Amino acid sequence: MISTTRPSGRPFPADFLWGSATASYQVEGAAHEGGRGPSIWDTFSRTPGKVLNGDTGDVAVDHYHRLEQDVAIMADLGLEAYRFSIAWPRIQPTGTGEANAEGLAFYSELVDRLIGAGIKPVVTLYHWDLPQALEDEGGWTNRATAYAFEEYARLVARALGDRVHLWTTLNEPWCSSFLGYGSGVHAPGVTDAAAALAAVHHLNLAHGLAARAIREELGAETPVSVTLNLHVTRAASDDPEDVDAKNQIDTIANEVFVGPMLQGAYPERVFADTASITDWSFVQDGDLEIIRQPISVLGVNYYSTGRVQRGTPPVGDGTPGPDGHRSSPVSPWVGADRVEWLPQPGPHTAMGWNIEPQGLVDLLLELHERFPGLPLAITENGAAFYDTVTEDGRVHDADRVAYLHDHIDAVGEAMDKGVEVGGYFVWSLFDNFEWAYGYDRRFGIVHVDYDTQVRTVKDSGRWYRELVRTRVVPTQESAATL
Repeated sequence: MISTTRPSGRPFPADFLWGSATASYQVEGAAHEGGRGPSIWDTFSRTPGKVLNGDTGDVAVDHYHRLEQDVAIMADLGLEAYRFSIAWPRIQPTGTGEANAEGLAFYSELVDRLIGAGIKPVVTLYHWDLPQALEDEGGWTNRATAYAFEEYARLVARALGDRVHLWTTLNEPWCSSFLGYGSGVHAPGVTDAAAALAAVHHLNLAHGLAARAIREELGAETPVSVTLNLHVTRAASDDPEDVDAKNQIDTIANEVFVGPMLQGAYPERVFADTASITDWSFVQDGDLEIIRQPISVLGVNYYSTGRVQRGTPPVGDGTPGPDGHRSSPVSPWVGADRVEWLPQPGPHTAMGWNIEPQGLVDLLLELHERFPGLPLAITENGAAFYDTVTEDGRVHDADRVAYLHDHIDAVGEAMDKGVEVGGYFVWSLFDNFEWAYGYDRRFGIVHVDYDTQVRTVKDSGRWYRELVRTRVVPTQESAATL
């Protein structure tokens, strides 16, 4: 069993927002109902060998049909906010054209149920399920997709209006671009370095266009966000070559999004590192001004850290790699061919990710120093383990409790040092479809029996409920008795 390494009892402010998060393709199911069109994940998951055990999100955890039950679970857990994503193919089955009334009605009902339960709706417009029809035209490598996303954002903003507590444009565009179009281990499964970089820019452009459209529809003060999975990477030694390798990864992992979105410019290094791949001619005049929209809060997703040195990485074979992502013969680290990722010391989660709460402290402090005055929120943080319901009818997931305990304490430590963090969303509310790993790994604080769809609140969920109720970090040991 993993033990906590940080003290219990840390208090949090009364206005700190406690929530949990999911994503549409991972939980909704009802893949062929309500006028929904196919997404790239429908196509990818049906492609032999792409997803573990041939799993798909066709049913997932049937959230589409279980809104009343699932919102009741959220209320019982005391959640103050629920971060969910909208499936673009439910709103526009082909990615363009008129809105599908049934799709809008589903999300409108969800928002109303949340508000009725005293839970703030936090909407993510894109969590990776691009309409397949748009991918057929080039997907995120096609500039037109960014403008289609602008119109989609406008339609959703009109429908849900001021009932939404916070609008998030994109979730983890790094994964969409580099895992989707670089290494191909995520949908749409493309392995093309130049395509990945074009996708980076068009996702950035889509963020700016959508943020602007939402505020045009709902007012200039409408709270808009973006969520990034900023990698915390450390050099294996003080050798200048290893330090340069770390800086190279920081550029392609983080700065290609942080730079345009928050500073209005791409880092010069990325142009030098990728000169043999693309000339970046897809960046047009005026794009950077569109991309750099004011954001109300920066969403931070954090799970683990990485370690690199200057060297030659092995060719990926589809197994989990030391960079935390499923490996591929083609690297997602475009332009960083001479950077080698090293195994991290344990303990590890079921994803093979190392557990290092200090990395979260370091990341939050760095963001605070670089962007003083920019509010932050932890929009995803959690751990996968192989959970089972025991004879007493409970799920005793002590390892997850320890993970959450230490990472939430890490957030508090960063706040004590002056970082403005306004909320925390545990990933995930439910066990669900874990992308290329299918249903093998479980992240939820609520267990789901995939055969019966029975939900069981895990010890981690009970522990989290006590945290939200008291606003004080409970002991790890208390989870088994709550």
